[in-house]
Order: sequence, then structure tokens, then C-alpha cells
Amino acid sequence: MPNVQRTQIGIIGAGPAGLVLSHLLYLHGIESVVLEIRSRHYVEERVRAGVLEQNTVDLLNQMGVGERMKRDGLVHYGIELRFNCQRHRIDFRELTGGKGITIYAQAEVLKDLNNARIATGGQVLFEVEDVSVAGLESPRPKICYQNQGSRCELHCDFIAGCDGFHGICRPSIPPGVLTEYERVYPFGWLGILAEAPPSSEELIYAYHERGFALLSMRTPHLSRLYIQCHPHEDIGSWSDERIWCELRARVATSNGWHLNEGPVLQKGITGMRSFVVEPMQYGRVFLAGDSAHIVPPTGAKGLNLAVSDVQILARGLDEYYKKGARQLLDHYSQICLRRVWKVQRFSWWMTSMLHRFPDENPFDCRRQLAELDYVTSSEAAAKSLAENYVGLPLD
Repeated sequence: MPNVQRTQIGIIGAGPAGLVLSHLLYLHGIESVVLEIRSRHYVEERVRAGVLEQNTVDLLNQMGVGERMKRDGLVHYGIELRFNCQRHRIDFRELTGGKGITIYAQAEVLKDLNNARIATGGQVLFEVEDVSVAGLESPRPKICYQNQGSRCELHCDFIAGCDGFHGICRPSIPPGVLTEYERVYPFGWLGILAEAPPSSEELIYAYHERGFALLSMRTPHLSRLYIQCHPHEDIGSWSDERIWCELRARVATSNGWHLNEGPVLQKGITGMRSFVVEPMQYGRVFLAGDSAHIVPPTGAKGLNLAVSDVQILARGLDEYYKKGARQLLDHYSQICLRRVWKVQRFSWWMTSMLHRFPDENPFDCRRQLAELDYVTSSEAAAKSLAENYVGLPLD
């Protein structure tokens, strides 16, 4: 016989969506159990971007998990767009009424959230196996899994599928219920982590005839840098010197700007896609984060979109348990998707404006340059970029 446990919300996945949701529910007095197939070490050491919108920063502070972020995070009030060897700054503070972004790695966010869940008695079970879900349309859905060799069942009121693009929750929804929308891009990003001070106080997005480049940072001593490449290239063909040479060419300016270089600590190639599934709920399971949508990283929206999903879900669950009302829960997908598609539009726009496409012609190149010229010379266009980048309102 399996070991049976009862909770209000079963959460699959201990990434940003799952852990933020679990702690939000705790603050609302709602029980949850988080199940994760990976180890805590793996989850907390995965290399992921760390650009936090103003909304995400505010929420983490309100949740009481923002102390390290306030101490170690790098607050930025703008980005730079670079093209034709010229530098153009988008001033977030001026264009959005004082809003900004914070550079704070996703791994650090997860460490803070895990520590908070442990300190408050939360249940986060790592390295569980053979996870499956059943009874999604019943009043008591359940999650079946193996934990340290024992068969277990977690009986819930609701299940939150926060288990990523390759998780089990979305495929467990019956065929014909979901509609998938996807676009795969014909390029990827070669990313490196380098032991070198950032070359700029703010992120630099560069458009160049050789392809896109992005200069970001992890800490005051570590730089996170990216260049556009073919998604299936052999990483072994990219020596450190070749990477630095390519970066120097793509971010060069006419005034002798200097790129800080140093030992390459990590490197890898990531493909790019846009993906959305509709609806984001079925029966008593709710999809959140990468299980429901993927955005190309150009707009720095993945983590932030996951957090906004579970903010909405937590509100709906709070309303359900305190008032017995299901209006927010029943409209969870509709509310989330309105924001998801706006974020997809922004991420697609940033990607299409800054990258070179293999089938483009001289007209396309001139159009991209005109777009960049317009964005950096029109206050209205710059404001649109800025308000999307720092984060649209939740509702």
C-alpha cells in the first residue's frame, strides 16, 4: 500500500513558479507540498538568467525573501542599444516614473525561497521519482510518486503544474483539450560566464552585421555574455579566443569603447523558441511558468512571467479558501494568457529587431536599422520598450 498524504495544494516543480507559489500560499495560510525530481543542489546551481522586473522585485520583498537581493542585487535604470557602432541609452527611470530592473541570478532567488520554505516548515521534497497525476477532473486529484524507495500518494484539492516545458503535468491533460502555439527561431545564443568585471554598468544589446550580442553581468566581478549563433553548432568549435574576437567585433563602437575580458568559466549554446499552450488549466490542475509558455530570452521575461502566473493563481486560491468563491480560479487561464501574449509580443519584437535571420535580404537589414533608429529617437517608442522591459502591470 502506498503512503498517503493529504494537502490542499500539490505543487510539481521547485523552480521559481513552484517555490514562489508555495511561499505565497503559506503567507495566505494555505497548505502545500512541493515535489521536485531533481536534487536541491541541481536546482540551485542551474545557470539561468537573472533579470528581475520591478514587479518581481517588489513581490519578493513583500514575501520577506528579498534581503539578500537588496544587498547583492544590481539595480539598473536603463539599457543600452548599440548599432552602427553608436551607443543609445533607454532611460527606464525617466520613461516609467522611476521603475527599474534588478540583476540577481535565478539560482540565488531559488536559494532564498528554499531557505524561506524550510524556515517556515514548508515541505519541499527533492529527488522524487516516477511522478504522475490522476483524477484531474475529480474533487480530489492525486500525485503519485516514489520517495526514497517508497510508493507515495499526495491527495490534493488542486494541483499546480510548475514542472517546466518537459514536465509531466501538461502531457497528462487529455488529448484535444489544449492548443499549442509555437515558433522555433533559426538561431541560438552561445552564452559564457567570464571572470571579468562587467564592461558597462547596464546591459548592452548590440545589433551587428555578424549577428546579435548581449553584454550582461552576474556580479561586479563576473560577466554574462552572449552571441548569436546557429542553434546546432558544436560548442567545441568555439575556442575562448574565437568567442572574445566575435564579441569584440559585434560590440565595437566608434569612440574606442573597451570590452573587459577574462577566463571563461562556463559556456554553452541554447536554442530559442516561443511557445504558448491554451488553456492553462484543466479540471483541478493549473499550469504555470515554462509548463505553459516559453519566451526567447531577448526580453528577459521567463522567470518574471512564471512569477506573475503564480501571483494570479495564489490570489484565486486565497479567494476560494476564504470565501468559497471560484471566479478568479475559473478565469485563471484567461487572466494569465492576456499577459502572456503581451509578453510574447514584446519578446518576439526584441528578438526580430536585434537578430540576423538566415533568409533576410538587404531590405530586411535596412528595416531593422530603421526600427532601432526609431526606438532610440522617439520618446513614445522608447517608453513602450521601457514599460515592457521593467514589467507590465499584473492585471
